[in-house]
Amino acid sequence: MLTPERHERIIETVRNNQTASIKQLVEVTQASESTIRRDLDELEKQGHLRRVHGGASIKQSAADEPAMKEKQTKYQREKRAIASYAASFVKDGDSIFVDAGSTTYEMIPFLKQKDIIVVTNGLDHLLALTEHGIRTYVLGGLVKSRTGAVVGAGALQNLKQYRFDNCFMGVNGITLEDGFTTPDPEEAAIKQRTLQISRERFILADHTKFGETSFTQFADIHEADIITNNNGTTYKDYAEKTNIKVVTT
Repeated sequence: MLTPERHERIIETVRNNQTASIKQLVEVTQASESTIRRDLDELEKQGHLRRVHGGASIKQSAADEPAMKEKQTKYQREKRAIASYAASFVKDGDSIFVDAGSTTYEMIPFLKQKDIIVVTNGLDHLLALTEHGIRTYVLGGLVKSRTGAVVGAGALQNLKQYRFDNCFMGVNGITLEDGFTTPDPEEAAIKQRTLQISRERFILADHTKFGETSFTQFADIHEADIITNNNGTTYKDYAEKTNIKVVTT
């Protein structure tokens, strides 16, 4: 396969799947890993994609934020496996915070048999939690139309009264250098404050979030444990900086 054709195949694969591992690209191009790595470096320089840990993803603006409905349709199996494992850390009697994210949303069915108190800033989460009969408090403030997340001064004020055994947070980007990031500074403020008042802190993130950086940092990499899925990626570098649990899907 000639280089231009191989590059076209790589770009098509990444765009169709939002992300692609080096192993996947080796399979679709029949090229060596070293060739694929060189191709990805070149395609990133040309602005066609973004290099991430173990592969590549589509190039997005750091301020871009997908709508909740869009996020809920992607990597559902992976998110469900991550959420199921995360829910195993919740014990009867716990008070927890469940962040407004698509992966944290998947936790809710796994919490329904537990005697717990949940605080959330997600309107979709609020409806699902109450449908499952879980005692739930929702933060008051500005509602973001795209994601249904509650943010702003009112939400931060509400948080002052709470202390959590566990918090479970979504994220848009994770890198060793920039830590945990999200597009919206107001939502970042909610995440940052919640981490500060939680005894155990968990970031729920599928493999596509690694190597990505969004507009606003809300924590350094060592400030929370990570629960993610196994897609063949090695997370050794991250495991040296924080606790990371890789769930098989």
